[in-house]
Amino acid sequence: MPLRVEQDIFVVRQLGREVARAAGMEQQDQTRLATALSEVGRVLLAAGHSADVVFEAELNGVPRLRVAVVSPQSGNIAELKLQLGQVGRLVDTLEVGDGEPGTVVWMARRLPASAPRLTPERMDEIRAGLSEHVPGTPLDELSVQNQQLIAALNEVRAQRDDLARLNAELEETNRGVMALYNQLSQELEETNRGVVALYAELDEKSEQLRTASEAKSRFLANVSHELRAPVTAVIGLARLLNDPASDPLADEQRRQVELISSSAGDLLTLVNDLLDLAKAEAGRMEPEWAEVDLRAVFGQLRGTLRPLATRPEVDFVVEEPSVPMLRTDELLLTRVLRNLLTNAIKFTAEGEVRLAVRTVDDDVEFTVVDTGTGIPPELHERIFEEFYQVPGSRAITGKGTGLGLPYARRLAGILGGGLRVASTPGRGSTFTLALPVNPS
Repeated sequence: MPLRVEQDIFVVRQLGREVARAAGMEQQDQTRLATALSEVGRVLLAAGHSADVVFEAELNGVPRLRVAVVSPQSGNIAELKLQLGQVGRLVDTLEVGDGEPGTVVWMARRLPASAPRLTPERMDEIRAGLSEHVPGTPLDELSVQNQQLIAALNEVRAQRDDLARLNAELEETNRGVMALYNQLSQELEETNRGVVALYAELDEKSEQLRTASEAKSRFLANVSHELRAPVTAVIGLARLLNDPASDPLADEQRRQVELISSSAGDLLTLVNDLLDLAKAEAGRMEPEWAEVDLRAVFGQLRGTLRPLATRPEVDFVVEEPSVPMLRTDELLLTRVLRNLLTNAIKFTAEGEVRLAVRTVDDDVEFTVVDTGTGIPPELHERIFEEFYQVPGSRAITGKGTGLGLPYARRLAGILGGGLRVASTPGRGSTFTLALPVNPS
């Protein structure tokens, strides 16, 4: 299409719209391309440039309709780009070049996915249709532009109405959100006040528990200390009465004195256990860390506890430790193991009581295994409560106070480890003391 006079601008605009329609563009895109083409033609003619307009179809990649406006005259490219700046918003790409054969303006716009495929047959049909196109008069083009303007205004009005409706809906939503936010804020404030009050109550209860625990510990320590002296005196007097150097006693008198001595010994054991437990609860036991020779510890336990295992039906076995050295507190470790072994001997009628040690991951585990009466699973944690004893269990030798296992677990915690039990009624128990290899 040649572009020589102002009349050609209307013809180029009409032809551009017809080409865009035939290629499958939507009506708005047809109007945009036609408007961009007429504006380019107006600018070039105003600058004194005649031009030829060529329509091309690019089928490689994304299909596009490409328009080249070629002028044989060269011009000021910078000024031309500035004048066509707004035209670039109507098309996808706009390029202005200067060279051979002169000034060239390229425009392109993508074809919609719904557009029919531009096969060679389709291209021939479009050419045939355009060749028969009869250009309209400027008045006809003005009428078309007015119709397009009215359609655009109607569309803008519809969009404005939709925007007003959306704004109303958004305002209503915002009011609902604000109401919900205020409600949630009030509920959160009420909850916070309740939480603060709860924490205050918890702090008060914690302080009361701490005070009660301290009072209990002081009471146990004071009572234990005050009872130890008279109980020790009773035991000493009973020994004096039974001493062969003293005046002889009748058989009944000797039996009663031995009963007094045995009861006083049990009471002294209870007093000592109470005092030790009070010290552990009060946090007055600080471990003295040192490298401990477990072979010496096991040898000491073997020597001191073997006299308790006097029944031939029970084998008392202390294995040689596979872990020769351990960093811990020797005194506290010995107390825990002696407590566990003493309990095992007390409640084992036949079979064996065995002490062993092994390394498991980052811990050293001491195990005391017996074939005694056993403990029901539901009582595995209760036996670590103070003064609790398994119902129906009776010690074979001696009497229990119900303080040994709680004391042993507290000592295990002080050493940085733990004490657990696995037991089945009638098949015995296994107490495991786990201590860290490298205590912090």
